[in-house]
Amino acid sequence: MPRDLPVGNGNVLIAFDKDYLLREFYFPHVGEENHTKGEKFRFGIWTPSHFSWVPDGWAVKKEYLDDSLVTNVELVSEVMGLKIVCNDAVDFHENIYLKKITVENLAGEEKEVRLFFAQDFHIYGNEIGDTAEFRPDANALLHYKSERYFLIGASSEGSMQFATGNKIPGVFEGTWKDAEDGILSGNPIAQGSVDSVLGISLKLAPKAKKTCFYSICCGKNWEEVLTLHKLIKKKGPELFLKRTKDYWNLWVNKEPLNKELLPQKIHLLYKKSLLIARTQINNCGSIIAANDSDVMQFNRDTYSYMWPRDGALTAHGFDLAGYGTTVDFYNFCNKIIEKEGYFLHKYTPSGSLASSWHPWVKEQKLQLPIQEDETALVLWALWKHYEIFKDIEFIKPLYKTLIKSAADFMMNYRDTKTGLPLPSYDLWEERQGVLTFTVASVYGGLIAAGKFTESFGEVELASEYYEGAALMREAMDQYLYLEKEKRFARMINFNPDGTTSIDSTVDASLYGVFAFGAYPADDEKVKNTMDQILAKLESGGGLARYENDSFFRSEGREKGNPWFVTTLWAAQYYIALAKEKKDLDKAMDILNWVADHALPSGVLAEQLDPTTHQPLSVSPLTWSHATYITTVQQYLNKLLEIEKCPSCGKSKWLKTTSNLESNICARCGER
Repeated sequence: MPRDLPVGNGNVLIAFDKDYLLREFYFPHVGEENHTKGEKFRFGIWTPSHFSWVPDGWAVKKEYLDDSLVTNVELVSEVMGLKIVCNDAVDFHENIYLKKITVENLAGEEKEVRLFFAQDFHIYGNEIGDTAEFRPDANALLHYKSERYFLIGASSEGSMQFATGNKIPGVFEGTWKDAEDGILSGNPIAQGSVDSVLGISLKLAPKAKKTCFYSICCGKNWEEVLTLHKLIKKKGPELFLKRTKDYWNLWVNKEPLNKELLPQKIHLLYKKSLLIARTQINNCGSIIAANDSDVMQFNRDTYSYMWPRDGALTAHGFDLAGYGTTVDFYNFCNKIIEKEGYFLHKYTPSGSLASSWHPWVKEQKLQLPIQEDETALVLWALWKHYEIFKDIEFIKPLYKTLIKSAADFMMNYRDTKTGLPLPSYDLWEERQGVLTFTVASVYGGLIAAGKFTESFGEVELASEYYEGAALMREAMDQYLYLEKEKRFARMINFNPDGTTSIDSTVDASLYGVFAFGAYPADDEKVKNTMDQILAKLESGGGLARYENDSFFRSEGREKGNPWFVTTLWAAQYYIALAKEKKDLDKAMDILNWVADHALPSGVLAEQLDPTTHQPLSVSPLTWSHATYITTVQQYLNKLLEIEKCPSCGKSKWLKTTSNLESNICARCGER
């Protein structure tokens, strides 16, 4: 089930599912320690004649307030005669989750309404040894275990109720059932496997509205959460909500785009992608792939990790957008890189080695269980970052430990006979060999290393890196391009008996041959390959990953599902090829297609059902949003490059201002 509405601040991440149920609650790292374990925090409404838990009987509309990470959720029940508008946010600075609830009485008579908030914490990801208690000194509920404290309070003109209790599957459904008669027991404490409910009572005149607030303060001890709770009482919850909305409005508009150069829906999704992707980034620098606990139903693990590849490509998108805060990501990479100069499979949000299925031994032989593109792309993205920001003092401490270390590893991790990288696992994490995508990324990484070392005055070392890249490029021609099929192979393996095993599957990742600089986009080999990708992988209006992809594919379907990332790679190809403005039309069609298939909130999943276009797998996927950001930036940069003023020879348009109707050059003022 997709997570339609994530909100966060880099320490706390909260996400709601399609039914507007809180399902994810991470603290103190985005993606690490999910204190719900994916279970539901219920929201119930009682009137003298009816009771229901959202979404039963409610029409639910889920969006964000414009340019913010504050939700704007509308709930309407004709049966209960109520309209409720909820605004959820995590304060941009403090570890506080806030919900503003505005209840409107649609009926012509006075009505009492009771709102119930059921907390189903699984602190540290399990329900063993938790405590839920009412704290009269704060007039609030507290859930705690060890160094994790969550203080739940309310601000309302009406009275408040509470209850704590036990939840045992098959024995006790949970304390939330206590709310269904509109009266809570007031039980003050429970321990073990526990939950709690907080209730707020409101009396509404005919056609009247009333507002109340609900909050959860997060901390590592009682003093921390009590201080935050008192801060809300002192300053008022509305202030925290407003300042958070204002902060994100300022943040997302820091680098304004020219609205006249983009359709409105693309401009809006671009900004939403920046905001949504930001919720998946830790303040410590780790960029998390996705935070959607429902995926555990399939493999008993999550996407709540940092893959250096996903992180590098996300950081690149943010760099293109002008958000140099990606320095935290590169510093994080500098801390976790192995002393030999490579990255392992994936890492936890705090930087520990994460779970993996890549073995250190294969066929009774030692091997390095890596995806080498992850090492290469961090270096490639870091050079792109430096080209944009020229922050030499930031680069200096990374030069030896990250840049040269990774470059030397890539130079040494090669087959001396072919010049190609030694086998590693592919970006889809399914096969091992010499992957064309990996080779292309290593080429890009070595070129980046050459540029860094040349800039730092180590010319001879730069020449070695450049030469290594050149030999790799020659080897791509010799070993990876299939003359008969007129395309690049997905993978090759060199067997001990001197023969080769070639995987000629058409794979969207072959876009990498031009994406990282190994070949120009208009090279005949690239065009042949991309033509076949576009023809053979079309699925539901987008592109599947590769031929016969079975991941989340419905039974009976021959093709894989369309992925946002792979579909946007096609747009990047059209952009790279473009010589005239009209050549960008196909890229624009893809950007529109993505915007049309985003959720109303702007959330992009990993993939879609090709028939219903419903989200599949995890949602949101950070990589999807980052690729959209990157593609929009590439589109604008190419448009600015193409549209040259005949008078001054520079681009007619600026990214932030232009006058398309009068066709006046924004730089020199000539037509």
